[in-house]
Amino acid sequence: MRHGDKINNLGRKKAHRVALLQNLASQLITHKRIVTTLAKAKALRTYVEPLITKTKKNESAAQISHNHRLVFAELQDKAAVKELFTVVGPKIAARPGGYTRILKLGIRPGDNAEKAMIELVDFNEIYGKGVEKAGEPAKKTRRAGSKKKAEAVVETAPVAETPAAPAEDAPAAEDKAAE
Repeated sequence: MRHGDKINNLGRKKAHRVALLQNLASQLITHKRIVTTLAKAKALRTYVEPLITKTKKNESAAQISHNHRLVFAELQDKAAVKELFTVVGPKIAARPGGYTRILKLGIRPGDNAEKAMIELVDFNEIYGKGVEKAGEPAKKTRRAGSKKKAEAVVETAPVAETPAAPAEDAPAAEDKAAE
C-alpha cells in the first residue's frame, strides 16, 4: 500500500531520480523550455517551482547569498544558478506562482509515451496573455460594452419610433378627407 507516498518515482532509485531532476531543471532554466515525457514534466514542475520562488525572496545581502547556496545545493550547476538569479528571477518577480506551463504534444512513436513541453511562462512571447511590448503596460479587456455604446442605443431607439408613428397616421387622415 502507498499510504502517504505522493512522489512519482519515475521508475528509478532515489539517486538516479535526483540526478535526472537536477539535469532537467538546469536545462529548463538555461533553455526556458524543454520537451520530455508528461510524467517527467509533472515531476519537474514540483521540483523547480520552489527553486524559482527562492529567487524572489531577497530581503538582505545575507538572505541573497543564502538563497544562492540553497539553489546551488539542489541544482549543482553554477551557470543555471546564475541564469536563474540574474535573468529569470527579475522577470518573474511580480508573479505570485505558477512559473511553468506544461503543454501536451501527443505520443512518441517508438514506445507510445506521452510527450509534453514544459516551459517558463514569462519567457514565451508567442503563446499566452499578458505579453506586452517593452515599456507598454498590458492591455486590459472588459466583457461589458462601453457606456458610450449603451447610451447611443438608448437615445436612438425612442427617437426612431416616435416620428414614424405620426407620419403613417397623417397620410391616412388626408386620404379620408379627400374622399
